[in-house]
Amino acid sequence: MNRPHPRADRRPSKHASARATGGRDVSRSRPVSERAGPKGAPAKGSERVGTGPKRAIAQGAEPKTTGSERTRRGSTQRKRPDPKPVVVERRRPEPALPRDDSAVRVLCVDAESDGQRIDNFLLRHLKGVPRSHLYRVMRRGEVRVNKGRVKASHRLRTGDLVRIPPVRTALPGTPARVPASRLAPLAEAVLFEDERLLVIDKPAGLAVHGGSGLSYGLIESLRELRPGRELELVHRLDRDTSGCILISKRRSALRELHELIREGGMDKRYLALIVGELERSKVSVDASLKKNVLQGGERMVQVDPEEGKPARTVFRRLGRFGSDVGVLTLVEAELITGRTHQIRVHAAHLGTPLAGDPKYGDETANRALKAQGLSRLFLHASALSFQLEGAERRHEVESPLPDDLERFLSALEPAA
Repeated sequence: MNRPHPRADRRPSKHASARATGGRDVSRSRPVSERAGPKGAPAKGSERVGTGPKRAIAQGAEPKTTGSERTRRGSTQRKRPDPKPVVVERRRPEPALPRDDSAVRVLCVDAESDGQRIDNFLLRHLKGVPRSHLYRVMRRGEVRVNKGRVKASHRLRTGDLVRIPPVRTALPGTPARVPASRLAPLAEAVLFEDERLLVIDKPAGLAVHGGSGLSYGLIESLRELRPGRELELVHRLDRDTSGCILISKRRSALRELHELIREGGMDKRYLALIVGELERSKVSVDASLKKNVLQGGERMVQVDPEEGKPARTVFRRLGRFGSDVGVLTLVEAELITGRTHQIRVHAAHLGTPLAGDPKYGDETANRALKAQGLSRLFLHASALSFQLEGAERRHEVESPLPDDLERFLSALEPAA
């Protein structure tokens, strides 16, 4: 006789339906099937996915898939195209990068470079490197001579070993072309020439070399006129100063001329017009000069007895003229030393600045003189005199006053 099980009359276990349907109790008390809403509606917080057996999936839970389904879906996803648009950029041409001379070089100074300054030596061997970068490298002590640090003014001797650090140099390219309007006058501006040197009558407004925003200067122009020649500046003139400037054609001549300048063996004379009167017919100015003094953001040269370098100029009176600003005096200035802006600063130190000087001059006087026809600094390198070793006679070269200065001077009346 079949007897009912003692627990048959009890209510089914609350987990029975879940076990029967294969569901999992995620609410700790109610089976999945009991959490469904009204008939035919999905359970709250769940959704039906896929096309297989209808199964209520809790929010955030992933449906169970077989290995073959995962493989099939994975392969389908890999073949699915990227919905994002692909932007194809046109390849731009790469800019020319500087050449990297990454190896340290040690050069032995030959006889031709004996006596040359280390900065000029580096400029000759490191074409395309800016001067400012070379001086920065020297200040950091990366350039060594015989394993020791040196200043930019150090002069080399035959047999010295110069260590040149790795520097970035410009890629070789087409150099800046000098306008033909500049080259043609220079070709006719030769005052003296032999096999060792050249004297040019430099026009006002032309810098002696490129740099500081200038793509070319006098020396670059001459090298373009005379390609293949070893032309070097022996000394410098201000951009606004006209007249005699000496160029060497051989390294040996450059060394000898520099030695003459250091020993005072080169006579350099200038013609200048000063605003005011010279106290005597001959005035000697001994005033030490210090350069690179900042004034209002501009680099200046000042008289500085304590920190300046010795400088001496001799002024000789040549004539006196009347003008709207009073007396103007034409003087000859002889340079005993050759400091930067020496004549201009010494003239201003006397209280008689140069006419037309925008840096050290009198602004009011300059405006009045410009109205009378003076459009630039009245300073002209009029004469050079020197004698090289072995030469039979002394070289004496003169440059006449330029037409614009001559016209202005001729329009003035002699002062009483």
